[in-house]
Amino acid sequence: MVIAASDWAIVTATLLGPILAVQAQKTIERWRDIRRQKLWVFSTLMSTRAARLVPDHIRALNMIDLVFYGTRRFGMDRRSNSEQAVLNKWKEYLDELAELWNAAANNEARIAHRVEIFLDLLENIGADVGFKFDRVQLKKGAYQPIAHNAENEEQQQLRRAAIAVLDGTHSLKMDIAKFPVNEAATNAMKEFHERLSDAMDGKRSLSVSVQDDRKSE
Repeated sequence: MVIAASDWAIVTATLLGPILAVQAQKTIERWRDIRRQKLWVFSTLMSTRAARLVPDHIRALNMIDLVFYGTRRFGMDRRSNSEQAVLNKWKEYLDELAELWNAAANNEARIAHRVEIFLDLLENIGADVGFKFDRVQLKKGAYQPIAHNAENEEQQQLRRAAIAVLDGTHSLKMDIAKFPVNEAATNAMKEFHERLSDAMDGKRSLSVSVQDDRKSE
């Protein structure tokens, strides 16, 4: 019995069909999961771009290397151009974040440069996930109450002051306006000193009482 090529094709399709369908479903689920993580990173960075010290913002930054890594098949890394652009800009931004500040220098220019790199990073991530925002909107479109800025600045000042005291750079200033006193005890002590002084000057006699403690025989 000779089986035609078309029959073999039908048999092969019948056997491989469920396997290919499962693999396709897994690929779709993996793609959806990666996109969901990318959207989380982007939405978190966008929502916290005016408060870049909050924990969620830092966590989202640290997820970039993993989320935009791409895929690895047959021992080879595969990533899109937009993913590579995100990783390149994240590396540049990370290098800037890791650079130590010179406390004695004017860092306004450096702060402005850091903001520009961060905006580049947001633009690249947005492009990868399919969002396009105006750069001015990215920079000035975030809302943060003035009270929050004042509170954050106060917390930073308290933190710096506490560290300065702990490491011995500065000392605590104490201004004591009044000690708690017992007025009756103070008056009694004052009277005692006055009487003692009068007795020493001969202005007052001391009353002496002698008690004989000897036992009678």
